[in-house]
Amino acid sequence: MKYLYFLSLLLCATPSLAEDSLVFTCERSENNYIETYQLNIMAASKNQKAKVFVDGRDLDRASELGRQTIRSVLISEFTVLISVEAQFPPENYDGVQYGTGSVITVIAINRPTGQMRKAETVKGGILSATLGEGTKTYQEQCTAITKP
Repeated sequence: MKYLYFLSLLLCATPSLAEDSLVFTCERSENNYIETYQLNIMAASKNQKAKVFVDGRDLDRASELGRQTIRSVLISEFTVLISVEAQFPPENYDGVQYGTGSVITVIAINRPTGQMRKAETVKGGILSATLGEGTKTYQEQCTAITKP
C-alpha cells in the first residue's frame, strides 16, 4: 500500500524548473550500523537526462554485472521524487544458478523535514533469494546543503 502512495506522488508531482540541482547529506541506520552519504540530484534539462549521484558515483550505469537507470527525477517546492530501475543478468554463485533479477526503487524526500522514504521492489535473481522478493520500505533522514 505504501508503494502505491509513492507511485501516486510520482505520477501527480509537477516539476519545478526553478531548481535544477539539489545536494543532501543523508543518514541511513540499520541495527548498530550508521552510514552517512551525500546525495546530489539533478533534474533533466533540454540537453541532458536527470542524474542522481551518491558520494559522487553516478547511479545511471551499465556493465556486465547489470544495468541501473534513473527513470525520472521530479523536484517541487516540497518534494523530490526519484524513480530508479535496475536489471541483473542470471548468475551462478557457489554452484547455485540464479535467474535474472530486477529492483524498482521509488524515493520521496520531504524537503521541509528532510525525511526520505524509499520503496524497493525486488523480483527474481540472487537479491530475491538473499533479501526476499517483494516490496520493502525504508526511512532515512536528509539535510539539504545550501548553495553559497
